[in-house]
Amino acid sequence: MTDRLEMLTARLLDAAAKAGAETADAIAIEDRSIGIDVRGGRLEQAERSEGVEIGLRVLIGRRQACVSASDISDRTLAEMAERATAMAREAPEDPTAGLADPAQLATSWDLAALDLDDPAAEPDPAALQDDACRAEAAALAVAGVSQAQSASAGYGRRRVHLAATNGFSGGYARTSRSVSAVAITGEGTAMERDWAVESRVYQADLPDPEGVGRLAGERAAARAGARKPPTGAFPVLYDERVAGGLVGHLLSAANGAAVARGASWLRDALGERVLPPGLSVIEDPHRARISGSRPFDAEGLATRRRAIVEDGVLAGWVLDLATARKLGMESTGNAQRGTSAPPAPGTSNIALTQGTASRDDLIREMGRGLWITSLIGATINPTTGDYSRGASGFWVEGGEIAWPVNECTIAGNLRDMLMRITPANDARMHLGTVVPSLLVEGLTLAGE
Repeated sequence: MTDRLEMLTARLLDAAAKAGAETADAIAIEDRSIGIDVRGGRLEQAERSEGVEIGLRVLIGRRQACVSASDISDRTLAEMAERATAMAREAPEDPTAGLADPAQLATSWDLAALDLDDPAAEPDPAALQDDACRAEAAALAVAGVSQAQSASAGYGRRRVHLAATNGFSGGYARTSRSVSAVAITGEGTAMERDWAVESRVYQADLPDPEGVGRLAGERAAARAGARKPPTGAFPVLYDERVAGGLVGHLLSAANGAAVARGASWLRDALGERVLPPGLSVIEDPHRARISGSRPFDAEGLATRRRAIVEDGVLAGWVLDLATARKLGMESTGNAQRGTSAPPAPGTSNIALTQGTASRDDLIREMGRGLWITSLIGATINPTTGDYSRGASGFWVEGGEIAWPVNECTIAGNLRDMLMRITPANDARMHLGTVVPSLLVEGLTLAGE
């Protein structure tokens, strides 16, 4: 039997052809999710959503337009196609717009190997509420925790189908199951909070809620009495929970859209060293049971494992078809899209080479400095790489944790910072971004 989403995309392409589009692609996304929040052992909020979103991109020559809707009636599909075609005729010409050549398209993939769709039955709301309550109770049982700000559990399933007039048609589904808790220590203006969350593709892989709640409570309790650190230049250790952000800034600068605009601090760095020797950044969209995995990109091109940074050297940009054409290169199969906009380049399933030292080893090595466990706000200059963020965590003296820290700012330049990183060995392998704790030498702290 033909899949419902496949039929929807076929209907959209047919409507586009009747409206006068020369070429087109269509995407249909079906989402189903349940979210439960509890407080004080009682249900605070329950949400359930189900729906289908559809998107159509039409091209007339090198002019394109996108429209989207959540109504899937024949009338709406016809109106979408007519509106998109009319918009495309008035749009400015873009010499890089266009579908993939049929020879570029993915022709086969192994969804079973990706294992993204848990066959287990959808959990009922009572089971999710029980998970959230167990996480909350475990957080509150930790000495020093004054209250639980929230505890939540959720489930989701998303199905996607993409089709285009160049002959591509393919779809896949992914599931998710999560539990989280936020705990608070102290009262009034002395309150501090911290959190823990776990999420998996398969429900059976999700850790016990008690462990999640206990970790949130322990993290919050450790923050009691937080104060500002001294001002000056110090080594900074980014905890594994936040270290992925540093690699994320590198990937943003390696994004073809930024490079093509000239708005990237890595714009002239292809083939140059951007990380210390021995460190690589690997993208692998084919990891089994990982939420970021996908068999093909949003333009129907095959995804593949590749090194974006290899042995410290920037090996390639992150490209979709349009940015590749702008730069005179080939797409790297990194197109991503929703229903209302054309594709844009983006990454999935990133891993940085791990080190051999533990996080505690790096704390001892840093001697005196800041261990960051949370970041807030950001001022990043995408052209120069100048970096400034609010941070909290723990002050380190003599290689040992001395006191919790809040209300400080860290600053530096990303190009320089990334050349001075030392990775730990504590990355969590079930995440889509596998980055360990990172020690960075010589950042500027603004505290007391």
